Amino acid sequence: MTLQSCPCGSQQAYENCCEPCHRGDVPAATAEALMRSRYSAFVKHLADYLIQTHHPSQRQPDDATALAQSFMDTTWLGLTVLERSGGSEQDIQGTVTFVARYRANGKEGTLHERSRFVKEDGRWFYLDGEMLPLPSPGRNDPCWCGSGQKFKKCHG
Repeated sequence: MTLQSCPCGSQQAYENCCEPCHRGDVPAATAEALMRSRYSAFVKHLADYLIQTHHPSQRQPDDATALAQSFMDTTWLGLTVLERSGGSEQDIQGTVTFVARYRANGKEGTLHERSRFVKEDGRWFYLDGEMLPLPSPGRNDPCWCGSGQKFKKCHG
């Protein structure tokens, strides 16, 4: 039996990475773990998990409908975590900056976001995110998308 790689890019098997969070067996231990599990939930179309891990103060009545539409229109292609601040098991706040690649309506796009997380009653929640311009590394630096190519040959 071949184990499926986790969509979050951790290089671990899905069943040992994000799936336990998705099943509700364990909460995400850190803000980054929650962010990665939420990305995987978008890939796997797990609307209930996305709603449950969104801070209650930020939820909207039409979240399930909006997510269902998003699932139909978007294919997620990859995640690269760029930076994290706070968000450890001991913290109650944290931020994670990432780039996520996607395809929507036949065109590829990139989402660059700094997400804010809060921990309440021992559980991390996604609070909100700030959209950022795409990072612009030097032409000979590795590409931010995680391809392993130089930026100038990939997204430069």
